This record gives sequence, structure tokens and C-alpha cells, in this order.
Amino acid sequence: MAKRTVIIAGATGMVGRAILDGLLADDAVTEVHCLGRRPPPTTHPKLRMHVVNFASIPVLPQADEVYLALGTTIKVAGSQQAFRAIDYDANLAVARAAQAAGVTKLGLVSAMGADASASVFYNRVKGELEEALEKMSFAGLVIARPSLLVGDREALGQPARRGEKLGLALSKVLSFLIPANYQPIAAAAVAKALLTAVPQAQGKNILLSGAMH
Repeated sequence: MAKRTVIIAGATGMVGRAILDGLLADDAVTEVHCLGRRPPPTTHPKLRMHVVNFASIPVLPQADEVYLALGTTIKVAGSQQAFRAIDYDANLAVARAAQAAGVTKLGLVSAMGADASASVFYNRVKGELEEALEKMSFAGLVIARPSLLVGDREALGQPARRGEKLGLALSKVLSFLIPANYQPIAAAAVAKALLTAVPQAQGKNILLSGAMH
């Protein structure tokens, strides 16, 4: 596979960290430009860290792919407005800056139920972002819509989420009743699916949890 330069935003989260690890381990990736408000606890010869204000992203180096893994919850953000500023505005700003840097392929960590016409605010914002990215006409657009994400948040310095623990416990007991797309999925599995799909993507592709397991 041809050598690639990659941009990633959100590498301190569960999926983003797994994507970053995969990129650094990929011999076909020569440089990884990581955008964030703070650097990830990782050092590597091909990692280039850019501490940025997502409201005003500087000109980015030329690159081939971008991975968007920025995300939060309304509870952590503190308000719907603050949530939208991260999950919609920041992701879209990175996509625009990446496209200006020559990026032609984009991978997005979205969510199950993303729908721009949804009545639920969280799902609506996720869907609006997907629609905005599709209008940008990337040559390849891969959207991952995982169900309940599971992973070691505490190892990343994030608070454990009670809902995730409860959902995981219930799924273990009732797994035979739960369709594959609704079963909890490991963050590493989502990262692997995106890392596999994005380099060869053509047009719009949506990955549901059942396919990513």
C-alpha cells in the first residue's frame, strides 16, 4: 500500500486512542498529525502533536486521510450548546482544515441512531454532522456507528460511566436476545474497522456494530 500521512483529532478518547495506536503501528503510515487541546500520553518518531483551539484551527500539513474521534456527553460538556461545540463544530472544523490540506478520505466515529431529523438532541447532532461531512464530497467517507462502547476509560483518565457497566452486564446475560447491531462493542473493534476501511474507501460507507464486531 502507498505511504500515507494522516491527521487525527480526538486521540485521547477510547476509540481515538486505539486509532492512534493502530496508525503508529502501521508501516504504511509515515506521519501522524494529532490535533488536540492536550497531547496524548504517547511518544513516537512519526507522531506530530498540534495543540490547537478547535474554534480556530491553523493551516495543517498536507495529508491523505483524517480520522475524527472528538466526542463528549451532554453531562460532561455541561450543556447542549457545549456538547454541540465539540461533537459538531470541532469535528467539522477539523474536516474543513484537513480537506484544505489535501485530504481525500475521512473516517468518523459517530453513534448508533445518528439522524439529522431525530427528536433526541444527541442523535440529531450526530446526524447533522454526518450530513455536513457528506456534502463536503470526500472521495472516501467512512462513518462508524457503534452501539454502546466499552473499554477501559479509567486507564485514559476518564470517569467510568454507570450506564456502560449496566449495559455490558445486561448484554452478557441477554446476548442471545440482542441483535448484533445493538450489542456493546469494544472501542478497539471500532478503531480496527475504521483503520481497515478508510484507506480503501470510495464514496460513503456506514459501518454498524454488527459488521464491526
